[in-house]
Amino acid sequence: MGELSSGLQRKINSATDLKSVVRTMKAMAAANISQYETAVSALDDYYKTVQLGLVAYFHSNQINSKAVNYSTVNKTTSLGKVGFIAIGSDQGLVGKFNDALVSHLLNTMKSLPGEKRVWAIGERIQTHLSSLKIPLEQPFALPNSINAVTGLVTSLLQEIEALQQTNELCALHIVFNRSLPNAKYETCTQKVLPLDSEWQQKLTVTRWPSRCLPQLLTDTKRTFSALIGEYLFTTLYKACTESLASENASRLTAMQRAEKNIEELQTELSRQFHRQRQQGIDEELSDLVSGFEALSFKPSVKARP
Repeated sequence: MGELSSGLQRKINSATDLKSVVRTMKAMAAANISQYETAVSALDDYYKTVQLGLVAYFHSNQINSKAVNYSTVNKTTSLGKVGFIAIGSDQGLVGKFNDALVSHLLNTMKSLPGEKRVWAIGERIQTHLSSLKIPLEQPFALPNSINAVTGLVTSLLQEIEALQQTNELCALHIVFNRSLPNAKYETCTQKVLPLDSEWQQKLTVTRWPSRCLPQLLTDTKRTFSALIGEYLFTTLYKACTESLASENASRLTAMQRAEKNIEELQTELSRQFHRQRQQGIDEELSDLVSGFEALSFKPSVKARP
């Protein structure tokens, strides 16, 4: 009985230690979610500003015959491959975060014609895609903080520009998990390139938010090139930060489930421990009572006639 009780006690202590680790990871995930969601919210305003700059350019382009044609800046052709940037995670304990991403990526790749090239960001998704025999391009390290996102985006843009220069890329899509309220996320695909007529039409029909019509006061070509650079940068940066926020949201949900399971396990182990302990106490009391009765029992002696 003592060995069983000590074994249960060790299990209870292990569950308590594991619960402390889970609580720490849950607190870290909650703090990271706040950090990345704040960055996403701040980036939204800048992203809208860049889009308004492009709207101003196209509005000016309609009335100024000297404005640069956007097609001269977009060097993506139909000769190259279709590129996909899949942003996963480096660490586990994120539930179905990477599984849902890989499934969505495969479905999207099947729906588009042409040869594909895939950049997988994050060790977990790289391993998953490699196990499916999907050839991967140059690996990139997943940022571990908001300050490291800029370096990743810069490296991606350099890779994309090099492929565009040699006409090896005809389109580019980002596959990532987009953050939602209440620590939730959804898997989505965002088209980045080409900057085609469909993309231009969406910006052209956008209404200017005020009565004062926009005007370009500097060189149109330099202005447009700068706006395109910022547009691509903010698009990739926003996708990375939303993916990181979603990863921590998934980890927070997983840690909440783990904490609940541990608490249920602790309750069950405590019941078993107290049940065995009470059973042992009952057995000891029974032995004491039996011993006392044996000692106090005196056989009666009959007197001789």
